[in-house]
Amino acid sequence: MNAHAQIAAPAEVITWLDSTYKILLTTAETRGRAGMFESIGEPNTGPPRHIHHREDEIIYICEGEALFWVEGRTFLRQAGAVVFVPRGKEHAFRVTGDGPARFLATLTPGGFEGFFPAVARNALKVPEDMPDICRIAGDFNCEFTGPPLA
Repeated sequence: MNAHAQIAAPAEVITWLDSTYKILLTTAETRGRAGMFESIGEPNTGPPRHIHHREDEIIYICEGEALFWVEGRTFLRQAGAVVFVPRGKEHAFRVTGDGPARFLATLTPGGFEGFFPAVARNALKVPEDMPDICRIAGDFNCEFTGPPLA
């Protein structure tokens, strides 16, 4: 399948779990090759531990800092750093510091970027709605494996 150059549609903006997500590039625009989103998280927020079974994830920290947890290893990263999480690796992060952090995430192949509109549309919350969140995550080849980082 040949990919053609694309100009992405205007970004969809979603708010979920005290974070704002801007969907920048969808699988429809890349013929499945990649997805991209920007997220802005408030201090002490972040996703529950999870595994992307299909996508590699590349996270560029544009502003702020975050504590990352990947397969039991923790490390602090600040603006300008890049974190690569291969598919199949359990991971999570928590925004640290006094202000929000802004991330740019690229997923290859794409697809997971569709998760955020799906959970936001249903106003699902952690931990009370985890069964529904897990069901939706499964539709995007993602498995939640534990709580957010404390």
